[in-house]
Amino acid sequence: MRLVRDIAALRSAVAAAGPVSFVPTMGNLHAGHLSLVRLARRHGGAVAVSIFVNRLQFTPGEDFDRYPRTFERDCALLEAEGVELLFAPDEGVLYPEPQTFTVKPSPLADELEWRFRPGFFNGVATVVLKLLNCVQPVAAVFGKKDYQQLMIVRKMVRQFDLPIEIIAGDTVREPDGLAMSSRNGYLSAAERDGAPRLYRTLDEVRRGVLTPQQGVSALASAGWKPDYVELRRSSDLAVPTAADAGLVVLGAARLGATRLIDNVEFLRGQPG
Repeated sequence: MRLVRDIAALRSAVAAAGPVSFVPTMGNLHAGHLSLVRLARRHGGAVAVSIFVNRLQFTPGEDFDRYPRTFERDCALLEAEGVELLFAPDEGVLYPEPQTFTVKPSPLADELEWRFRPGFFNGVATVVLKLLNCVQPVAAVFGKKDYQQLMIVRKMVRQFDLPIEIIAGDTVREPDGLAMSSRNGYLSAAERDGAPRLYRTLDEVRRGVLTPQQGVSALASAGWKPDYVELRRSSDLAVPTAADAGLVVLGAARLGATRLIDNVEFLRGQPG
């Protein structure tokens, strides 16, 4: 695996590697990230991964400074997966001057996560566009756990006519259903025991046992601080009509000091 820190060296390495499939990350890798790497590998060509904790997508008071950095461990995991290229720039490489030009996503970004993390998707879309421009891959892989982010990236790539295929990777879960996340490490032992409740609540909404509002109430009754539980159309996150078959239940809530997000896709009328 070749480690590069600057954009010129990155572009030279990509040119030598041939067509590249790309997995952007913020590091602190877990099995969910590695599943995205394997998905990129199945797509063909060399695999490039980035590790960059992007200050622009953290709102004031969030965990930018304490976000887990586990670079040496991450390198070992990626090398074991056969990753050909790791791009790990310092902040001054991607942002050599104040980033006064940013990407303002579509109205899709003004709902759900945006209501509780204003500015978040501006930072996400800006850094993703910069990374895609730096790497210039033929394909990029994003996880479905960050469902709204995936939808925004797909729309941005389409509207800017970028010649990049966006591939969606399924959420990887712990045996008890908790979606894998780098922030799970913030949970205390007691909180970790209770954390699968978010997934179970979303699944109960999927099965029609609870309405979304009842899901919010159930989480609050269990000691969580829910931001939202909502049912949306899976193709574009619009409010669904009775005719829409593909749906997704999305939720975000705090357990103690840790904010968790999750979602469950399904087809209307599908058994189970």
